[in-house]
Amino acid sequence: MPVRCLRVLTFILLFAAAAAHARDWLDWRGNGNEIAAVAAAALPPEARDTLALIHQGGPYPYRRDGIAFQNREGRLPDAARGYYREFTVTTPGSRDRGARRIISGGQPPTVFYYSDDHYRSFRRIRE
Repeated sequence: MPVRCLRVLTFILLFAAAAAHARDWLDWRGNGNEIAAVAAAALPPEARDTLALIHQGGPYPYRRDGIAFQNREGRLPDAARGYYREFTVTTPGSRDRGARRIISGGQPPTVFYYSDDHYRSFRRIRE
């Protein structure tokens, strides 16, 4: 009987550990740490070009540039609706807009975030 209980307990612990790992993997918000930073000079040249366009107010090459970014996944700090705007960073070789974006915050913008994986992660741009 004690061996059977030990096996059941082992199974329960392994199942709980696997479930916790799966939950962490599915939760893109991560563990609540602050957003990492990246120097503007370290961004790809296309991202630096997009940042310059944002600072000069356009014109933007993509129709959806400048639309409100909803922050639905909550990966950026909470802000009022319409605070964030998204802009496409051209991806060489891509036939569509690609996955890279810059998100600006404020009007005029006072903060910028870069995502190279279509909003799954962000880095705050230090200018």
